[in-house]
Amino acid sequence: MFERSVLPGGPRVISARLPGTRSLSVAVHVPVGSRHEDGPDAGLAHFMEHVTFRGTTTWPSSRAVSEAIEGVGGTANAATDRESTVFWTRLPVREAELAFLILGELVLVPRLDGDDIRREREIIVEEIRSYRDDPSQHVFGLWDTACFGDGPMGREIAGLEETVRALSDERVRSFHRERYTADRMVVAVAGDLPHDRVVALVAGAFGRGSGSLPPAAPAPDALPVRRYLPEARTTSQTNLCIGVPALRRDHPDQWALELLNAVLGEGGSSRLFLAVREEAGLAYDVHSFTTDYADAGTLQVYAGVDPADLVRATGAILAELAEELALTATAVRRHLGTLGDLGLVAAHERAPYGPSPKRGRGRPGSVYALTDEGRAALDQAYDDLALSALAFIEQQFGPEAVEAFAVDRARRLAGTMAPLPGDL
Repeated sequence: MFERSVLPGGPRVISARLPGTRSLSVAVHVPVGSRHEDGPDAGLAHFMEHVTFRGTTTWPSSRAVSEAIEGVGGTANAATDRESTVFWTRLPVREAELAFLILGELVLVPRLDGDDIRREREIIVEEIRSYRDDPSQHVFGLWDTACFGDGPMGREIAGLEETVRALSDERVRSFHRERYTADRMVVAVAGDLPHDRVVALVAGAFGRGSGSLPPAAPAPDALPVRRYLPEARTTSQTNLCIGVPALRRDHPDQWALELLNAVLGEGGSSRLFLAVREEAGLAYDVHSFTTDYADAGTLQVYAGVDPADLVRATGAILAELAEELALTATAVRRHLGTLGDLGLVAAHERAPYGPSPKRGRGRPGSVYALTDEGRAALDQAYDDLALSALAFIEQQFGPEAVEAFAVDRARRLAGTMAPLPGDL
């Protein structure tokens, strides 16, 4: 159960009390990502995520920050996406006050020293190069560019080498002043702390502050911008990403799409894993996934295959996309059971020192017991969602459209990509 509060002039607070757990997880979400950057600022949101860990007023170096957290048995990190940046820590619940104080200083009063900014530029340039040099990572950047174009939605979140090197010290500091204000942050907490105690700790560590956030760059009106974006490299494996535009984050069919994705390409019982890997032997790694943004989304399939098998693998993937329409309510229901259990496990794993849901035999969520009334309600929810998923599949793709697309695309790929298998 979650409780929510909004501090006047301060963050929104969401907490879930997990009685009996001995760890605490705290995450600060800042609604600033790569979508909020113009061309010259490309990579600045990600840069800010890095440079804050260089030190704060109380903990004036990256070593001081790390030792304060790791010295009590904790861990901390951060991540930047297209629409937000999140800073988090997980440590023993007895050190709760320390968690809020450190995170509050990281996001509100980082030092942003000139020497630290200079060093971080070089570190991030190496990070960008590592993504580009790894074809299995770089292919997703190519797909984003093909789908969303060259704007903020299609750029690498970390930016480009030239834009990162060009970021001035003052621009980094002004970006922080403009975007990192307490009233726009969300603090999420899971552990054995009552909500009123969480609110008091957040109020003490974050205080008040206000600012304005420029609107994010909208997704292009027509997606995808490009249908096909290859990059030739001399490698022993071709990395393939096939996808379609899907649903925005708050679309009412988002859960049905997640269910479709689970059946299609999540886990060893998924259609892609069984057909492309187990039966055809065409790939070691093949899976599907979704992304969702405020105004757009995607459904994508990745596979790493031998260059000589590129056309066969593409045809096999397209065939599975077409045959999604043959799903039965029973198959959907089976995957819903898996998703339900994993949802319970994920909630439990927010507190790593609690009982492990993987102990003993049976499915991962089998340590949880439902009453007869709860099971009946869950069964009804499964049935309703199964029907919703099947309706979504039919509405989004349609039997004729999917079959025509698969046949046409496979033929075109056979004609356009066959000369290039050694290069891709």
